[in-house]
Amino acid sequence: MTARAHTPEHQDELLEYRLSLRLGPVHARQRLGIEREAEAKVFGPDQQSFHLENITSAPRFISTCLKLAGLFRRGQANSRRLDIVHNRFHIPGLPAAFEGYRILQLTDLHVDMDEANLQAVINRIKPLEYDLCVLTGDYRRRTWGPIDDAMEGMAQLRDAIHGKAYAVLGNHDSVRMVPGLEDMGYHLLMNEHAILQRGDDKLYLAGVDDAHFYKVHNLHKAGDEIPPGATSLLLSHTPEIWREAAHAGYDMFLCGHTHGGQICLPGGIPVTLDADCPRELGRGQWRRNGMQGYTSPGTGTSVVNVRLNCPPEVTLHTLTSGPE
Repeated sequence: MTARAHTPEHQDELLEYRLSLRLGPVHARQRLGIEREAEAKVFGPDQQSFHLENITSAPRFISTCLKLAGLFRRGQANSRRLDIVHNRFHIPGLPAAFEGYRILQLTDLHVDMDEANLQAVINRIKPLEYDLCVLTGDYRRRTWGPIDDAMEGMAQLRDAIHGKAYAVLGNHDSVRMVPGLEDMGYHLLMNEHAILQRGDDKLYLAGVDDAHFYKVHNLHKAGDEIPPGATSLLLSHTPEIWREAAHAGYDMFLCGHTHGGQICLPGGIPVTLDADCPRELGRGQWRRNGMQGYTSPGTGTSVVNVRLNCPPEVTLHTLTSGPE
């Protein structure tokens, strides 16, 4: 093997080639190009989506304010105490084989943000029983730069997840993570769908690439081959595409991104949700145009490793055809 095979330039060429084979050349070029163009910027390509964490002084300023208010240590301890939240989706016409089907949702893990939080997640999910795990994005702490620490954390997490795990990327995630995540056993849904089958019954699971910062989601590509009337679930990092998804005919919608506010006023009132959607879609269960949705407040933290009046959670969704 020549020395060139070990150069960063050659490794980049191999990565781009592998991504082109996996995603198609257009999607691969698009995502890589937008990442390079927007890396470490505060505002996204549309000048509306926003990365607070890319303001260099933001983490230190927020941490200092919380320390002066005597809230930092409490908030940090809160971030490591995860709730297990149970949610039920009532789906008329749910295929009989999927009655009682349980889906574990993890989102906004930011696994390289805090080792104690990652270990708390692993300890929380290990004893749980579920049929499928889905992950709805934001696995990396930063929105730019190396991916190695995040990949190491995701490998630890994968060892704790039972069975299949389907995932989509978030606005913190680089498309460069896709090959490595799939080598670990995560099934990435990059504007694609998968068929979950039990006997003769089927459930369609679709997932889109980041719709918040990179705007590279494609609902048509993800769902065009899903039969009309079939029971379907869409994974998206952000709730911002709720209207498009509902009119596309999905029964269920799982997302995260908002962190539920992460630092909230008493009563769980978020100061900000960083998402272009109605505030009632910012956390928990909701319904729009016949589609049932759930926005998880997230499992990890971003910008600063604290949570106030907004506990992190791992979510267990149960599907049923029974009455609400």
